[in-house]
Amino acid sequence: MAKKWNLIVDIERCDNCRSCYIAVKDEHAGNDFPGYAAAQPAQGHHWLDIRRKERGAYPLVEANFQPVMCNHCDDAPCMKAARDGAVQKRADGIVIIDPVKAKGQKQIVDACPYGAVWWNEETQLPQHWIFDAHLLDSGWDKVRAEQACPTNVFRTVRLEDAEMQRLAEQEGLEVERPELGTRPRVYYKNLHLMTQCFVGGTVVHRVGGVEECAPGAHVVLRQAGREVARATTDTFGEFKIDRLPPGSGRYELEASGPSGRATTAFDLGTESPYLGVLTLS
Repeated sequence: MAKKWNLIVDIERCDNCRSCYIAVKDEHAGNDFPGYAAAQPAQGHHWLDIRRKERGAYPLVEANFQPVMCNHCDDAPCMKAARDGAVQKRADGIVIIDPVKAKGQKQIVDACPYGAVWWNEETQLPQHWIFDAHLLDSGWDKVRAEQACPTNVFRTVRLEDAEMQRLAEQEGLEVERPELGTRPRVYYKNLHLMTQCFVGGTVVHRVGGVEECAPGAHVVLRQAGREVARATTDTFGEFKIDRLPPGSGRYELEASGPSGRATTAFDLGTESPYLGVLTLS
């Protein structure tokens, strides 16, 4: 089988420096690549963008960042919406919106469920991130976003589909909105940082009448009596249990250690809660 291009994006590594965004702008703003893409407007288009998600509550708060772009879907809705072959899927997996044939076809923009196709009002063209096909065709082995990224967020790989699926399983990779059935070629590592909730708290105990952090305490999370996850507190007595589905209902939590135990319960909504200080007794 033919090898195809895929992009792996590790959300945990992204710190929102926006080097990737600037690299795409530098490559395409004001630059025509015949057969691949017309020039990107200087303003208004974000072919590669950064999505932000804050999780938690004081004092346990985190900010995560997800680079988003055209997913180069194998079952691309934009292809179905296009007329006259204006959108094509190459043998190597890359989707190209023809900068000549697509003129005036705004329905291509509307067809994308990810919002990854942009409308160029001046040229009357739908446009997207082209997976740097013009560079890969000239011998590059990675996209410019990967080249520019200082924290190794991106990994450009060319594999047979079966190989890519094995890699996805081995590394726990996910695609955005798999329920759409579009079969994206952009895979995410640590996507739970954008889509799931966590619960955190601090465990303390009393030593000589003084409240101290309780490192090494065991924390068990249950739902309807069934164990869901467990954790161990760190040096500061803090714990964090991640990958909980938003809106998944009532949970019970128990912390225990040599000084005793503490229990609490909470309802998980769409935000990641901080349960406060749990005192072992």
